[in-house]
Amino acid sequence: MMFARLTLIAAATVAAALPAMAQDYPAANKPITFVVPYTSGGPTDKAARDLAQSMSKAMGGVSIVIENATGASGSIGANKIAKAANDGHSLLFTHIAQATLPTFLRNIPYKVDTDFEFLGLVSENPMNIIGRPSLPANSLPELVKWVNDNKGKVNIGNAGVGSASHMCGMLFQSALKVDMTPVPYRGTAPAMTDLIGGQIDLMCDQTTTTSQQVEGKKVKSYAVTTAKRLPAATFKDTPTMQEAGFKDFQITIWQGLYAPKGTPAPVLKKLNDALKVAVKDPEFIKKQELGGAVAIIDQRNEPAGHKAYVAQETAKWTPIIKAAGVYAD
Repeated sequence: MMFARLTLIAAATVAAALPAMAQDYPAANKPITFVVPYTSGGPTDKAARDLAQSMSKAMGGVSIVIENATGASGSIGANKIAKAANDGHSLLFTHIAQATLPTFLRNIPYKVDTDFEFLGLVSENPMNIIGRPSLPANSLPELVKWVNDNKGKVNIGNAGVGSASHMCGMLFQSALKVDMTPVPYRGTAPAMTDLIGGQIDLMCDQTTTTSQQVEGKKVKSYAVTTAKRLPAATFKDTPTMQEAGFKDFQITIWQGLYAPKGTPAPVLKKLNDALKVAVKDPEFIKKQELGGAVAIIDQRNEPAGHKAYVAQETAKWTPIIKAAGVYAD
């Protein structure tokens, strides 16, 4: 009888604490940190900063700061959150790597499906195939011909093993059935610098990264990876890969927010509620559109929809990565 009474008291105490936990979150004078496992100024970093501003407004002006924890294809930053305190003050903002790195990296130090709470997806970015300004080809058909005429001589830059640009590059080579020499960099910025300077031939990266360079005619834009042409003025004359006959060539890079496993349910709800308000913020939507990206406003904003989509993307990319035989320790 005494045990039953104590159990009831404990249960009542926990139930009473849950609403208070949500009310007291985030703690006074303690900011929320979005850990971005990629370099400052890159597309994932930009999307994180855009979301931080809109989520801050949705949460009444709460301070949200960005921490770039780079290295090991993004797994260092992700692992930092997998091992972080589950109080809701340290969150992971990352992209499609949550579905691909477990295959790319042999010794990944965390499990995506068990070490994180899924908070929701926020945006997705089309990819853009671009070339150095001195490249002879001036259209997608001319590029395809040039690549085939120069087999064994073409190189293609990327932001590192497992990066969005790496995956798009693999898909591009597979579509053309031509092997190119991959040139990995420590991030998008140095790869773009070398592309503009003519040190590498091609790159496939997110439109949020390429739009400014395309608009300034510092690189040549050959194709986008969506089913339809992009409405943004910068890309209105850039064809899709499908227009050139590559019907299965379609890829977008999505971004999402995660908390450490075991973060209390009231805290997760408060974060998810703010995320769903943020992605509908006209300012956030406009910032995404300026770079050719799209704010996600559908069931993937919900934790269950987010987790299901990551599982779907994992199933899609795993055989592609294995077939390419590209791994890193």
